[in-house]
Amino acid sequence: MELIGEVKDRHVIIVDDMVDTGGTLAKAADVMMEKGALSVRAICTHPILSGNAYERIENSKLLELIVSDTIPLKRECSKIKVVTCAPLFADVMHKVQDNTSISGQFLM
Repeated sequence: MELIGEVKDRHVIIVDDMVDTGGTLAKAADVMMEKGALSVRAICTHPILSGNAYERIENSKLLELIVSDTIPLKRECSKIKVVTCAPLFADVMHKVQDNTSISGQFLM
């Protein structure tokens, strides 16, 4: 694994669409900390978390993994924080039902 860019004395956030086994994420956190990062957090949309993913995350150098609730967690993990997307989905469904624009949900 290679790191491109400077992380020394910085707080790092890794953004990904999904985490499956957590191996790549844990390795990336290790590399960044070895290169002098102050902390490493990750955020992903879909927490598949198969195999030993919970143990890998718990034992990794990640400070925190923030995930959505698109896939329910199989168990608790002190480093994993779940953020719900239910209000967003409900609002979009209501707007579609009312035939109003949903673009405001996705454009800033």
